[in-house]
Amino acid sequence: MADTMTARTAWALRSWWLMAGMWTRSTMAYRASFVMMLAASTTVTALDFVVLLLMFQHTEQLGGWSLGELGFLYGTSSFALGMANLLVGSVDALGERIRTGTLDTMLIRPAPALAQVCAERFSLRRVGRPVQAAAILAWSLTRVEVHWTADRVLLLAVLLLCGSVIFCAIFIGFATVQFWWGEAGEFQNAFTYGGATMLQYPPTVFAKELVAGTVFGLPIAFVNWLPALHILGKPDPLGLPAAFRFASPLAALLCVLAAGLAWRAGLRAYRGTGN
Repeated sequence: MADTMTARTAWALRSWWLMAGMWTRSTMAYRASFVMMLAASTTVTALDFVVLLLMFQHTEQLGGWSLGELGFLYGTSSFALGMANLLVGSVDALGERIRTGTLDTMLIRPAPALAQVCAERFSLRRVGRPVQAAAILAWSLTRVEVHWTADRVLLLAVLLLCGSVIFCAIFIGFATVQFWWGEAGEFQNAFTYGGATMLQYPPTVFAKELVAGTVFGLPIAFVNWLPALHILGKPDPLGLPAAFRFASPLAALLCVLAAGLAWRAGLRAYRGTGN
């Protein structure tokens, strides 16, 4: 069973890689256009942080967090969202493929349908968001006073990886709603882009009930809020056990399992245009 699962996962990843490479070669055929689109994408995403900079022209702290600490939250959440959008962002067009019947074509190909949907029209210009976020994160690390220990360094790396996985699962999980509700694209965006925007601000500016919902409901607090409390040495507004700050891998695993179950349920409920 384990060998079969490993083989299927490897084949899915290889299928995604081959299709993404095909779309990348197509994009690079027009390099000037690619460079301009990448520059435009990076500039637009940078405007989110400009808002924070303008805000701190009138205050030194927001909810007890400094500009450098908000830069840390911005960099980590935007990086995770950007990587997820780069890797699986094309899944948000699932509803269109269902309406036009092009999903039927993917289902009869000798490759996993989910890998095809995620890699379809892969756009390398989306790398602008994670690159810009990484630059802000690097800047923020020069502005915060952190006693860097081995566990904090490791937790930062785990945070970026698991945060990206969590957002990938959210992209896929909420995209499956389109199997039953074809116009659910904006519904998905409320939890992906909306969730990432919320994570750019400290949890202390939100109601405790909302923060609790990001821990025990849709677990986006594990993307950066909870790990950041340990890295930056900030108090937990919910008073949760310290173990929650290190639970991002578990949250990522649960999100992946939930997204996988949602995808399988959607495929079982799907009725192609030719049926």
